[in-house]
Amino acid sequence: MFSKSRINEPGPKAEADKPKSPEAPVARPAMDFTPSAPKAKPPASVLSSDLTVVGNLKTTGDIQVEGTVEGDIRAHLLTVGESATIRGEIVADDIVVNGRVIGRVRGLKVRLTSTARVEGDIIHKTIAIESGAHFEGSVQRQDDPLSNGRTAIPAGPVAKPEAI
Repeated sequence: MFSKSRINEPGPKAEADKPKSPEAPVARPAMDFTPSAPKAKPPASVLSSDLTVVGNLKTTGDIQVEGTVEGDIRAHLLTVGESATIRGEIVADDIVVNGRVIGRVRGLKVRLTSTARVEGDIIHKTIAIESGAHFEGSVQRQDDPLSNGRTAIPAGPVAKPEAI
């Protein structure tokens, strides 16, 4: 009836029976270089709401317009604020219009938000127009909307056909 046999008793867990080996430290690769901080993106130039610019603006950076610009703008990213008015052509890789633009818009990515008011043609690669945006003009898709797109005028005089 009583025996020292352990047949019916649950045995110790297999993990508990194994002798514990000291944990090996995790090997980390040696760093032969000093990590550099990521290059900070320069802040956008902001034209405040009480500023009026008469003339053209050109930059390879970003511009946020909150005031009035009477002239053409060329930039990498152009954001037209809700209180802004631009009278002239705008050309940029990315254009976000929240305010008013009177003139042609050329961009790789053009977005008209619900508060946008655009009077002019839009030449784009991709476009998004939110519900509520006002737009008067034509829309044309081009693979390279940043190219001038104007037809060249011949340099010399044009020969006229002779009348017979």
